[in-house]
Amino acid sequence: MIIGIMGAMPDEVDQLCARLENVTREMYAGVDYHCGTLHGKQVVVCCAGMGKANAASTVQVLCTKYGIDHLIFSGIAGNMTSKIGIGDVCVGETVVYHDAQLDMLAQSAPFLKEYHGDPMLVQAALDACEACGVKAIAGKIATGDTFVGDAATKKLIEEKCHPDCVEMEGAAVSQVAGRNGVPCVVLRAMSDNADESGYEVLVVKQFSIAEYVKTATEIVANMIEHL
Repeated sequence: MIIGIMGAMPDEVDQLCARLENVTREMYAGVDYHCGTLHGKQVVVCCAGMGKANAASTVQVLCTKYGIDHLIFSGIAGNMTSKIGIGDVCVGETVVYHDAQLDMLAQSAPFLKEYHGDPMLVQAALDACEACGVKAIAGKIATGDTFVGDAATKKLIEEKCHPDCVEMEGAAVSQVAGRNGVPCVVLRAMSDNADESGYEVLVVKQFSIAEYVKTATEIVANMIEHL
């Protein structure tokens, strides 16, 4: 079994890469792939870059070149629900684009307007969150190529698809994994509230996301240990 682990930013995978044993590294199509073992399991860890195109191309490489059997995407997101707060986790039971013409996308494999996390991996993520003492929900994640950092945009997305959080890669990851028949799950630790305060903290001040990434790192490591 080979498990692919992805993030969108270096901070989201660096802590996992530091835990790997028997590591080899390979740069391919602009992405640095770290192959090694974590808790005795074969894993490939990489930073895809931000946005849907980067995510999609990296998933395809993981599937075609590295032959992964399962895929975990871990990172941060803007919170859009009162069910959880900053530092808590949303596990992608449902993942959908908020900026796409869904009926057109569904005309191609995997022929879906929305995507669903693999039930076994979703449960493994929830179990890992509980083991790590992190509050989590199995929820709905919305994906688009725009950073959501203002109340007006947030409101439009809420009205369109009613997600629990918003980010920039999950649906693309899920779509391409689905095309390849690879079970996947998207995990998101809440870093902000997808409004002006989030933009100010993460973009203007370039605030370190390390504390939120640490949460996701612990969860993914726990998942790998028990898969």
